[in-house]
Amino acid sequence: MINSVITGSGHYLPNRIVTNEHFINYEFFDDNGNRLDKTGEEITRKFEEITEIRERRYVEDDLLNSDIATFAAKQAIEDAGINPEELDYIIVGHNFGDIDPVGHQIDIMPSISAKVKHNLGINNLKCKPYDMTFGCPGWIESLILGHQFIQANIAKKVLVIGSDTLSRAVDPHDRSAMIFADGAGAVVLEAKEADHKYGILNHETLSYTGDELAFLTNSVSVNPNFKGSVKNINMKGRKVYEFVLKNVPPAIKELLADTNLDIDDINKILLHQANAKMDHAMIERLYKSFGKTAPENIDPMTVQFLGNTSVATVPTMFDLIKKGDLAPHQFHANDKIILASVGATMNINAVIYQFEN
Repeated sequence: MINSVITGSGHYLPNRIVTNEHFINYEFFDDNGNRLDKTGEEITRKFEEITEIRERRYVEDDLLNSDIATFAAKQAIEDAGINPEELDYIIVGHNFGDIDPVGHQIDIMPSISAKVKHNLGINNLKCKPYDMTFGCPGWIESLILGHQFIQANIAKKVLVIGSDTLSRAVDPHDRSAMIFADGAGAVVLEAKEADHKYGILNHETLSYTGDELAFLTNSVSVNPNFKGSVKNINMKGRKVYEFVLKNVPPAIKELLADTNLDIDDINKILLHQANAKMDHAMIERLYKSFGKTAPENIDPMTVQFLGNTSVATVPTMFDLIKKGDLAPHQFHANDKIILASVGATMNINAVIYQFEN
């Protein structure tokens, strides 16, 4: 049988560390355009209590999203030990393309994947660049697409990248600006023939486009007098929180059932992370649905020191664990892990992945 196997991984985290103190002098407004009467110290303290985010990374001014995507890609290619000319596809999950650091204009022509191919110096005309705009679940959906290409026998090697520079897409007067951050993660997914199943075992994607479509949008600033970008991330935090807790745990449970697995068969759950409180609640509800309590360290966390890096969160976390840089978390031979995400539209997706024996 042909398996879809991750053979290399990499990530890039910007050098600029931004702590919560950075936001103390910001002027924050509510959704009705009224300035909040709380002090910056009160707002940031409450924010950290809820999200556990202490700091995040912002991309350097001289770099674009396509640049940091390339940095992560180079690491993954080197880790896989392949010739980049052998790649059949480069799939890049992102949300805003390259964002100009001054004018905050969004640039997706040429596509991010085409720019990455160019940056890598790939001459192979049959290496197809493909962009995936799917909200925060974009990298996992790109991984699923790469898997489908391999299973359909139209690809042997696929570079899958998740990269965003969300610090350039936020509304500086919206408290949610403190959540978002920048980064890139990448893997090489290869076709591997074996007499047993491993690699990607199963996957599922759900897309909610009813009222949920308005939970995460691009919008004008909550500050009616703001003269900057007219397209900023606008998140209805309470709506998102309720949606996630209601829909993500049963989606993962159903995927496990479809794969003939129990929650006890899973060694790690790598969740997209925007809010630590929300992730803890997701894991608690998932295990409770099986009548069980979540084991310690089942869900690695990075949001506290990296913030919400959107499509980069899960591949970055995967690479950190794989290379021993997120202690005490480790991957072992034959481990089964879940990669799962939820985000704009709203989309939910998950992959069950098994390491080789």
